[in-house]
Amino acid sequence: MEDIPKQSSTRRKSDPTHADDPALATRQRQTGLDRALQVLDILTEAEEPMSAYRIASALKAPTSTIYKIVDEMLQRGLLTRGSGTDVWLGPRLMRYGLVYRMKLDFFSEARKEMERLRAETGETVQICGRDEGMMVVLAMSEGAGHFRVSSNVGTRVPLNWTASGKLLLGHLPETEACRLFANYAQPSPTGRAETDPDALARQARADFQAGISIQRSDSEYSVACIAAPIRDRDGACHVTISVVLSETQVDTKGAALSAAVQKAAASIEAQIGH
Repeated sequence: MEDIPKQSSTRRKSDPTHADDPALATRQRQTGLDRALQVLDILTEAEEPMSAYRIASALKAPTSTIYKIVDEMLQRGLLTRGSGTDVWLGPRLMRYGLVYRMKLDFFSEARKEMERLRAETGETVQICGRDEGMMVVLAMSEGAGHFRVSSNVGTRVPLNWTASGKLLLGHLPETEACRLFANYAQPSPTGRAETDPDALARQARADFQAGISIQRSDSEYSVACIAAPIRDRDGACHVTISVVLSETQVDTKGAALSAAVQKAAASIEAQIGH
C-alpha cells in the first residue's frame, strides 16, 4: 500500500517555502531586511518621494517584491504615503534618528562650537560625517554675509569632492583609503575634483596629519571649504568641522580661518575628552 503520509511529509520538507526550515526563515528575514534598507537608501539618495515602481526600476528588483516591501514599511511607519502613489521616509525613522543624534557625545559640544565659530568668522560653518562613500552634512550654521551655499543639512556628496571627505579617510592606512576612493570617487561637476585613488589617499593622509584640508571649486564653482578633523580617543576622524566661503577669500583670509577651524576642532576634542 502506498504510504501517503510519508510522501506528504517528504514533499513538505523539500518545499523551499516550508516555514519549519530555520535556515530558510533566516534567509527570508535577511532578504526582507536587505530590501527594506535598499528602499530607504534609494529614497535618501533621491531626496524626493518615489513610487514603488520607480524604486524597483532603480534597484533592478522584481516589482512585486518591492510593492510588498513598501506596503510592509508603510504599515510600520518606516515610510509614509506622499502624493499619488509616491512614498517617502516615515515618522518612525525620525524617532530613531533623534535618539541616535542625542546620544552622540560630541554633538552638543560640536554644535556650540559651530555657532561660536560662525559668530567669530561670519562664515557658514558645517559639521560633516561619512556615510559609506559619501560625505554628509550633519549640522550647519549659516553665515550672515551675502555668500550662500547650497549644501544644507542632509546633503551628501562623494568624499573626493570635499575637504571634509578627504579628512574622513585620512586616519586610515593608505591602502584602505585607496581602496575606498577607488570604489567611491566620482568626477565632480566642475571637473576639478581629484579622482585618482592613489593621489587621493596620499592627500587624505597628508591633510589629516596636518590637521587641515582646503578645497577650491572641487564641487561648486567659486566655493571653497576649509576643514579640520575632530578626532576620537583612538585618533580616528569620523566627524569634521569646516567653514564654507567664496574661493576668492581663501587667499586673503585662508590662514586666519584655518587657525580658527583647527582651534574649534581642538576645543570639541577637549570638551568630549578626546
